[in-house]
Amino acid sequence: MVAEGTGACDLEDQIERLKKQRNAILLAHYYQESEIQDVADVIGDSLQLAQAAAKTKADVICFAGVHFMAETAKILNPERIVVLPDRDAGCSLASGCPADRFAAWIAKHRAQSEEAVVVSYINCTAEVKALSDFIVTSSNAEKIVASIPPYKTILFAPDKNLGRYLEKKTGRKMILWQGSCVVHETFSVRKLVGLKERHPDALVIAHPECEEPVLALADYVGSTTSLLRYAIASPRTEFIVVTESGILHQMRKAAPEKTFIAAPPDANCACNECPFMRKNTLEKVFLSLRDLRPRIEMAPELIERARKPIERMLALSV
Repeated sequence: MVAEGTGACDLEDQIERLKKQRNAILLAHYYQESEIQDVADVIGDSLQLAQAAAKTKADVICFAGVHFMAETAKILNPERIVVLPDRDAGCSLASGCPADRFAAWIAKHRAQSEEAVVVSYINCTAEVKALSDFIVTSSNAEKIVASIPPYKTILFAPDKNLGRYLEKKTGRKMILWQGSCVVHETFSVRKLVGLKERHPDALVIAHPECEEPVLALADYVGSTTSLLRYAIASPRTEFIVVTESGILHQMRKAAPEKTFIAAPPDANCACNECPFMRKNTLEKVFLSLRDLRPRIEMAPELIERARKPIERMLALSV
């Protein structure tokens, strides 16, 4: 473990030293703790981080995010070392869509329609990716769904809320797996209305993983990166942000003159913070770079099958 009394500044210096020593890159999601974001080489959403992983020349990828993200980096870089600071940093969407049940669900619907196409949100395991025709993120899902010929049936998994949002945006009726994100389902319409009453000039910006009644109150709906760009570019100066609160760090850095308010969850808790994302700490980032573990490993055959739909996504996201 790190010596007792080691401060954040010391850890930052040691992380920088280890990155150079290991020829490592640190990728961090917007939902990570602010101190991790501040030492990352690339900060982004799932699409941006997958693109960065696909392009990197580093020998080691330290992925400060959750397990499915680090798996994606490994799928794109089977020859490189990929470490995840906390092995237990999972995802409710990924765990709610087991590959065996998913395979049976696909088989059932393909028996009814041979033209069925499987589109999976990137928040899923490598095994689920390997069963999919396309992988999407909230940044590119609308474009990719719209590109699929209308005569084909779309099986969409695992996020039912994103799926319903895409149905409205594209006009495509899809068969939806009934999964959801524990963070984005916790936002309260009642509390959001009350917050809006206290801040009548604030725009409500929301992630499409939220439930329909919450999205109905939003002035703008978009991916995490899209929310960031919208808030920076908007002439308005006050925003209620309905997604994981980690993104507020980048919003405040990019537009310090504006006010960003985290939307409250239904319960009296910090439920607008992803409990899985927050398992990673600055100390765990240091330890993962020092020890090169916990490592992400998977069978070459699984990597090969899972890479195909990810590469289709990247090709359609240029």
